[in-house]
Amino acid sequence: MNHMEGPLLSVDVGSREATTEEIDDVLASFIGGRGVATKLAHERIPFDAAPFGPENRLYFTTGPMQASRMSFTGRMSLTGISPLTDGLLSSNAGGFMSRNFTGTGNAAVELVGESDELLAVHIREEGVIFEAVPELAGAEVPEVCSYMESEHGLADEHIACIGPAGENQVRFASVMTSRSRAFGRGGLGAALGAKNVKAVTFDGEASLDVELPPLQMDIHREAATTDHIMKRQGTSSVTDLGNEMEAFPTRYFSERSFEGSEKINGDAVESKKYKKGTCSQCAFACKLPTRDEATGLETEGPEYETIMAFGGNCAVDDIVSVMKSNELCDRLGMDVISCGDTVAAYLEAQDAFGDSELVHEMVEKIAHREGVGDVLAEGVDRAHEELGVENWSVKGMEFPAHDGRALNGQGLSFAVSNRGADHMYATFYSYEYPLVSREEAFDPQGLGEEKAQKLVELENTRALEDCGIVCRFSRDMMTPERFATLFDADFADLLAVGGRVVELERHFNNQRGFDRSDDQLPYDIEGLDAALSTYYEARGWRDDGVVDPDETPPAAAD
Repeated sequence: MNHMEGPLLSVDVGSREATTEEIDDVLASFIGGRGVATKLAHERIPFDAAPFGPENRLYFTTGPMQASRMSFTGRMSLTGISPLTDGLLSSNAGGFMSRNFTGTGNAAVELVGESDELLAVHIREEGVIFEAVPELAGAEVPEVCSYMESEHGLADEHIACIGPAGENQVRFASVMTSRSRAFGRGGLGAALGAKNVKAVTFDGEASLDVELPPLQMDIHREAATTDHIMKRQGTSSVTDLGNEMEAFPTRYFSERSFEGSEKINGDAVESKKYKKGTCSQCAFACKLPTRDEATGLETEGPEYETIMAFGGNCAVDDIVSVMKSNELCDRLGMDVISCGDTVAAYLEAQDAFGDSELVHEMVEKIAHREGVGDVLAEGVDRAHEELGVENWSVKGMEFPAHDGRALNGQGLSFAVSNRGADHMYATFYSYEYPLVSREEAFDPQGLGEEKAQKLVELENTRALEDCGIVCRFSRDMMTPERFATLFDADFADLLAVGGRVVELERHFNNQRGFDRSDDQLPYDIEGLDAALSTYYEARGWRDDGVVDPDETPPAAAD
């Protein structure tokens, strides 16, 4: 089986020491990326560690596909205990940093401890450099990138950093890379801020000794030549369909379609797009560099989830306003979904839907924890009672689009996901929208046994992709046969790796108190209770949603 190569580099930012150790067995069993990081976290993070405490560990990882020239491979994973959900969580980012990370010669980089002053940690092929950066206190992401360019000659693609939101431990703070790409969901930027680390940089010339078959170039060629609307509109192309199917949360989830959607849909985004955008090695090029000529505002996006969170959910029908919200979150370092939903909760409480200026004001206040922003920075789960609104979250994570009330299989996925309300954990929604390209489609309504069974397969496949690492949007090209060829293994064995990753995450979170009572939704779906039991049975877990404590998880026994 093809897998990542190299040691684990462990960096203690408190003692400012770095050590390396071989992890060949872990790499052979878990391939790379999310799988390797989850295994290491399960072994090395105490089950009772506090998200903001020095015992929490953060893992930067990528996978063996970095040795390829194939599209869909410019991605990295970041793993640790989430300040938002209080569970073990992996977040995924694209951009251009992954191959610079590989150049350091490490398979995984672990950050542990807590610095007594603001640090930049520079990971190099020849070692680690610790730099005190008090002048970057409170700096926004572009300022950090400019500093690294002027002081160290490092371009944006070498840098992972936090903005003021991370320093202020906003629970949905992002770690930003390539300036506008985010390790977004779960607030790991706040965990990095708690370690008093402003930036981590990667640079080196090491090469990855993994031989991949010629198939990689066939996939790359298909990515370059296929005619796909995402090449023009990215995920914003889904807006009209989601709205039509009443799967587009609006006015803080009180409605499921938005009368102003045509003003913020894929066509509106495309009208602001001024050039192509992509990730490392990727010819699919689905990113969205946009500019508003009237104001000079430039950003990358908005993608569909931003359009939902800051558009429909806030009842804002101005595409430039949504672009501005996107730009603020990138600059300040926050997850657009959680931030937009939390602002929408505030608008609900104030009866102020549609107030764009208030939206932008709240984004700034959240990042700096100013006034009511200090409450909102805790996220919907912790702030809803004080605001007097309903708690639209699962396991503390705010909802994306693809509303589970319209797409019931996606609703089940939101409930059981170890990350909480996250659409990318299984991407079940893509099997419930009426998409011509999807041969195995489901009626969006209802939760039969087949949906729970399919969910297990999809979660395992998505986990496998995150081990590779291969982008979600490769799914129409990455068939089981192609996975098997690229990774030099039977597809069933590869899916088993994905299954072990999901189970390790669940086992870790079980030790922190998570069980069936956390796999719940803020709305009713007929048959959800039975579907949960079917899902647990398919996983081999107890009916209370717990990995049997009398049996060591298969992954932990390696």
